[in-house]
Amino acid sequence: MPATRDFPPMSRRGFLAHSATAAAACALTGAAEPETPWKMRLSTSSIHFMSLPIEQACQRIAELGFEAIDIWSPHAGCPHLDEARERLGPDGLKAVLAQHNLKTYAWSVYRGGFPKYADFIGAMGGGVAVRGSTTRQPLEQMLPRMKEFVDSLQPELDLAEEHDAYLAIENHSGQLMNSLDSLKAFVDLAQHPRLGIALAPYHLQRIDASVEEAIAICGPRLLFFYAWQAYPGTQQLPGIGPTDFTPWLAALAKVDYRWYVNPFMHNEPEPDAMTAALHTSRDYLLECARRIA
Repeated sequence: MPATRDFPPMSRRGFLAHSATAAAACALTGAAEPETPWKMRLSTSSIHFMSLPIEQACQRIAELGFEAIDIWSPHAGCPHLDEARERLGPDGLKAVLAQHNLKTYAWSVYRGGFPKYADFIGAMGGGVAVRGSTTRQPLEQMLPRMKEFVDSLQPELDLAEEHDAYLAIENHSGQLMNSLDSLKAFVDLAQHPRLGIALAPYHLQRIDASVEEAIAICGPRLLFFYAWQAYPGTQQLPGIGPTDFTPWLAALAKVDYRWYVNPFMHNEPEPDAMTAALHTSRDYLLECARRIA
């Protein structure tokens, strides 16, 4: 059975060429001009349905009209990545995804780590492995600590190359990568073609940082975008909380972001309420995307 991956495959040469093209366009015009019209693609995360087996989570996500899925390891007790690896195996998960016409996109490996799941991710055709950084440092120590952190990722990047995967580091409150300055430092240091950023606006809003500026800083290093706002309950989701996502999507289009936009929240309600909330979010994001088309 063929792999279900459908995200932009990019060799080292291709990644660097894309980066160089974007940089040249920015230098000449102040913004990277997309080569083709920007089209938003939508995924969402299995942890939203963590009380359900992975098969039912996939069914719900596909029925909501999402194209792809981000499958979670055991953060907050989410069983899905371990279920898939241990009970279904690669062929079993591929069969479930094929049944629902759902593609794999990302693997959130905050608990367990990428090396634990690398073989399985590779057998699934690769994808974006999302993880955190490390503890926050005083400003004067941020640059050397960021270099040390980026250097420490080399063994995981070797695994990523072996398994056709990418590493996306999330900005997170209380961690090394959580400010615009830290994003800039990371982008300057992250030269490996399989290393990038998973951008969480929730954590940027908590420090009053500009999400649009963060997107511009990330540029072609942006591998994952959480459509996620810093409000309680289901107001974390687009279209339910008060944030206007249109400028964020416009900023994504400006950097020619070709991966998935992933509506997201933590502390999800029960499955039926979660389904209704994600339905609202999907429709809202599609309307925002039409405004900038």
